[in-house]
Parts: sequence; C-alpha cells; structure tokens
Amino acid sequence: MLVTPLTKLLGIRVPVVQGGMQWVGLPPLVAAVSNGGGLGILTALTQPNPEALRQAIRETHKLTSKPFGVNITLLPTINPPDYEGYARAAIEEGVRIFETAGNSPGKLIRYFKQNGCIVIHKCTTIRHAKSAIRLGVDVVSVDGFECAGHPGEEDIGGLVLLARAAQELNIPYIASGGVADGRGLAAVLALGAAGANMGTRFMCTVEAPIHQNIKEKIVASNEQDTVHIFRTLHNTARVFKNKVSTEVVAIERKPGGAKFEDVRELVSGARGKQVYETGDPDYGIWSAGVSVGLIKDIPTCEELLARMEKEAEDVIDGLVKVRVEKAKL
Repeated sequence: MLVTPLTKLLGIRVPVVQGGMQWVGLPPLVAAVSNGGGLGILTALTQPNPEALRQAIRETHKLTSKPFGVNITLLPTINPPDYEGYARAAIEEGVRIFETAGNSPGKLIRYFKQNGCIVIHKCTTIRHAKSAIRLGVDVVSVDGFECAGHPGEEDIGGLVLLARAAQELNIPYIASGGVADGRGLAAVLALGAAGANMGTRFMCTVEAPIHQNIKEKIVASNEQDTVHIFRTLHNTARVFKNKVSTEVVAIERKPGGAKFEDVRELVSGARGKQVYETGDPDYGIWSAGVSVGLIKDIPTCEELLARMEKEAEDVIDGLVKVRVEKAKL
C-alpha cells in the first residue's frame, strides 16, 4: 500500500483525488472513484443551485460509504453564484472535505474550518499556495503548466513547481496536471507530493458521465492535442484542440488583439456541455490536459486506481534497485 499524509488525512487507500470538473463531477463518477480507493469530488457549480447540490450529495451517499468531497470554484463574474448557499448545503448534508479554487477564497475557507472541515485549495504558484496556507487550508493542490483548465499565467511546469513546493511549503501538497498513470504518481511522490489530482484521466473512464465519442477521442489523441485559449486576455485555459478552440486562438492573434465579447459565443459553457452530451468534439470548448497523450483505454475507476497503485509500487521498487551499496574494499 502507498501510505502518505494524504491517505492518512482523508482516510483513502490510493493517494489520488479526482479533480472537480464542470459537467463531469457527478454522483456516478464521484462514487466510483471513492469506491475504487481514491477521493471523488462533486462539482458544486455543475448543479444549478444549492438545493440541487444537496440532492446530488444524497445520491452520492447512496452509492458509496467512502469519503468524498465537494469542489467550489470562485469564478470571476459580475453575478457570482450563491457560494455560501452551496457550502451550507454541503455541510448540512455531512460533507467534510472541500476543494476550493479561484480568487479570494478566504471567506469560504474560514467557514469550512469553523465547521471542522478539511480543505484542499488549488493554486498555480508557490506564492498563492503560501497565501492559502495562511488562510488555514490543510492541503494545497499545485497545478502545473500541463494541467487542464486554468494553469495560471507563469507557465511553470510540474517538475520544477513541485520541487519548489517541497522547498517552500510546510503542509502536504498534491500534484495536479500531467498525471494519468502509476509512473506519474510515483514521480510526483518522489518530488515531495503526498498524492496526485487527476481530471482528464477520470474523464476517460466507464463511469464518467460524458459521451462515449469524447472518451474515444481522448484515447485517439496525443500530447499535442491541447491548446491554450484566453492567453491575450490573461485568463489562460488549456482545452482540447478542435475547430472552436483553433478559431478562438486565431481571433486572439488578430492585429490589435481581442476582447472577450469577440469570442463569447464560441466559448459559452452551454456549448461545452453539449460536447459531453452529444459527443461532437468540435461543437464547443472542453477542457483537456496534456495527459491525453498518456491515455490509451477506458477502464472502470476501480480498475484504473488498482492499476495505478500497482504501477506506482513497481516503479518505487525499481528505483530502490538503482541504489547500489559501495563494495567493501
């Protein structure tokens, strides 16, 4: 078994957390990850309101007796969702593990800690990680350049970012971005992480609530099949490279640049949701990390986690053999 500060803190067998993914973090996937030994995460903002999240939590409780959490991502928007309502509903339904992300999470983190919760906060820089630690989080999830979604604007790859975390941070941290198998899990453990956060890899599982066409598209893809959009808007997002994302990048590169209004219709969340529902990979924007290049099959979550656990153990055992004692003279 792989025993780390993360497995001890969360009460899980495999040090792997399923990322909070919009339209994907639903009860069937969350329960499957938790039942497989990892930590499943419901995505609060996938639900239209706090009451719907309450029902999703109850459904997840019916599907698993294992620990699972709820992700609440604070979005840069003029009309913010009812974050406090989502948080209250989750706590009232017995959730005690939360993943937070986005800007200015202090108020939310304080509320969770006042209610005896474990908080994992996602961040893309050591500076932001230290800020989250000062707010009282228990674990930071460090997003490297390889990750799907928002990698920040500093373009620091996981290899350096995780090693910097080992130098600078005084609480457990987990690696997010680029991990899709046991070899990657062993690698981030070697870099000092207490586990890994995976999103793209869990999209390509039997239980993921997305169209089979999208799963097969991921399997057929390689590490060059993602692209960054919103770079010129300073809100970089890594997404799958398709007709829509290619058009967005072209608009951004026009002389004089682009405003969000120029691409608003192309990047709408409704279109992205339709991708997962209809299976047309070119209909809208959908998140995918560089790890698409490592994904070659569509296993159950239980199969995936068991395989990763064994692969990581085998890699670690193999590394022990690399070290050879000096022969006695």
